[in-house]
Amino acid sequence: MKTRIAILASAFSIALVAVAPAAAHEAPAKHGGIVRTVSDLQYELVMKGADAIVYVYDHGKPVATAGMAGKLTVLVGTETSDAELKPAGENRLEAKGVKSGSGARVVATIRRDAAKTVTVRFVMK
Repeated sequence: MKTRIAILASAFSIALVAVAPAAAHEAPAKHGGIVRTVSDLQYELVMKGADAIVYVYDHGKPVATAGMAGKLTVLVGTETSDAELKPAGENRLEAKGVKSGSGARVVATIRRDAAKTVTVRFVMK
């Protein structure tokens, strides 16, 4: 019996070690939003009324968004709406007039420079 418990405990420990790096990759939300990591940068989507804000971080440090731009596409059920993402401060991109809700799928296409475009996908809780 003790051998079985030891084997199960070992297997459980190995499983936790295998899962830990994947869970540790996403940074915690600094503004209460949803965080996704793409191309070594973290993007946090925060909805404030009809505005969407995307904060950009590099390993927890703010990334300047001057020169970045893009588009935010929101899918709620069968409805799709698009809004332009524009720089709005040190590490913020903002889109105005966005319709969202629980379960909405949000796709941010962000041009970081002339040669680099990233696509970040979020699902609203």
